[in-house]
Amino acid sequence: MPVTHRLAWASTALVGAAATAVFAAAAPAAQADSSGSFIGQFHKLTTIASTVPSNGDVNPYGVAVVRSSKGSLVKGNVLISNFNNSKNLQGTGTTIVQVSPRGKVSVFAQIVASKLPGSCPGGVGLTTALEILRGGWVVVGSLPTRNGMAATAKAGCLIVLDNRGRVRETFSGMGINGPWDMAAIGNGPTAELFVSNVLNGTVKANGKVVRNGTILRLVLMVGGPRPPRLLNITTIGSGFPQRTDPSALVIGPTGLGFSHGTLYVANSLVSGINAIPGAAFRASSAGTGRVVTSGGALNTPLGLIIAPNKNVLTVNGGNGLIVETTPSGRQVAKKMLDSSGSPPGAGALFGLGVAPNNAGVYYVDDAVNTLRLLH
Repeated sequence: MPVTHRLAWASTALVGAAATAVFAAAAPAAQADSSGSFIGQFHKLTTIASTVPSNGDVNPYGVAVVRSSKGSLVKGNVLISNFNNSKNLQGTGTTIVQVSPRGKVSVFAQIVASKLPGSCPGGVGLTTALEILRGGWVVVGSLPTRNGMAATAKAGCLIVLDNRGRVRETFSGMGINGPWDMAAIGNGPTAELFVSNVLNGTVKANGKVVRNGTILRLVLMVGGPRPPRLLNITTIGSGFPQRTDPSALVIGPTGLGFSHGTLYVANSLVSGINAIPGAAFRASSAGTGRVVTSGGALNTPLGLIIAPNKNVLTVNGGNGLIVETTPSGRQVAKKMLDSSGSPPGAGALFGLGVAPNNAGVYYVDDAVNTLRLLH
């Protein structure tokens, strides 16, 4: 029986699926250049594939690298969630595609709102929140709209799929309100999901900034054939600025990355990175935590991950740059990933992930609906 947990920039350009094999499976693991930067050693950008499936979904957002084969998931491939449908309406994308390093693309899942096994207020519009848990359980965020406009955005949910792309349960309510991005950590039979939420009072404010963005921690029991079981949910961050936006739908706290007990948050509206200490065990909100860095090369940071050298990597929605920042807040490297649009790189970059063997950084470029690799 289905399980229900009642905790209830856009683009139209399509490209061909031509791809290049960019690294060998046995490539030596890369770590950092002489300056201590991870991305400083990479100087080439390669297009892997179009992310547009047969139903025409566009605007790739979430990225998750498959670390072990299970079911339909193939080690070394990349999962990508699409935020827009074929009409380019934000908050209406329903597909997750799987892309191999050589550019082979398949649909991992196409999610039908009417067939969800549990509550998901507003339906399906897949966001940057995308993670793969032990056993190949895939969790993706939904921030749905009826017509691509912020005025119709609803709370959405987290959707849990098995390793063959079948939806098995949803998590909704209890603070889940516009899940925008996600990070995950595992510890034996349990996993913790950190989720940024951007709809608390945002739609009602009609474009004005409200400081209601939150970070939730969900603790899950994971193991065996049954879907993950939600044990508890805690608000560990709050007060982040957010607002609706005609181009981006919503701007607020986005990318998350966990390292050495600290959760790093892309504080998009103020072009900063914040840190929440004790994120895995704290019992209350740290507010917006401490400011790690702001300004400099940062310009509306969206996607965020932790590099192998424990630095923080962010991609900018405002200028097409990837920026590397040390935990102490020193911005040590930057590289241009997308120079299209006006201003250059505006709204093109969202999810990212470290390639196998630390051989580069995968990222989605939704100006041209592609998966690309910095290597």
